[in-house]
Amino acid sequence: MMFMKMRTFGIWVLVLGFLAGCGKEHDHADHDGGHHHHAHTAPHGGSLVMLGNHEAQLEFVVDSENKLLVMYVLDGHAEHFLRIPQESVELEISYEGAKETVTLMAIGNAATGETVGDTSQFQSKVSWAFDGVKFGARLKEIAVRGTTYSEEAFSFPEGRH
Repeated sequence: MMFMKMRTFGIWVLVLGFLAGCGKEHDHADHDGGHHHHAHTAPHGGSLVMLGNHEAQLEFVVDSENKLLVMYVLDGHAEHFLRIPQESVELEISYEGAKETVTLMAIGNAATGETVGDTSQFQSKVSWAFDGVKFGARLKEIAVRGTTYSEEAFSFPEGRH
């Protein structure tokens, strides 16, 4: 009788452990010696750049039709927008051997209530915005959730995760 109770308890522990998981849908493929990496999907089809240890993600999108480089500030799982008080974000872009500084300006959105100084979206006109563009970038400084990130380097469209 005691054996049956222990066996039933053990089965329930295994079932509950399996169901608990990590609470998010991720690709838990084993890529490097047993360390599991989370895979996130960019909500606007852009490239993700992780800040810190999943504290936040930046999504960069090239809008070739409107010649824009757009940046969204997202939570660590790239699921929710994070509003920040900055009015601009500077990137040093390396494209086809040339370097230029691009200033992404804060964008308000009446539909979401976001305003300059309280937004998750930044953008700038760029002449080199076209489908398939590749460039290197270094984000000079951004403050998200009380932490300042400086000199964050990444490549587009690869991103950095």
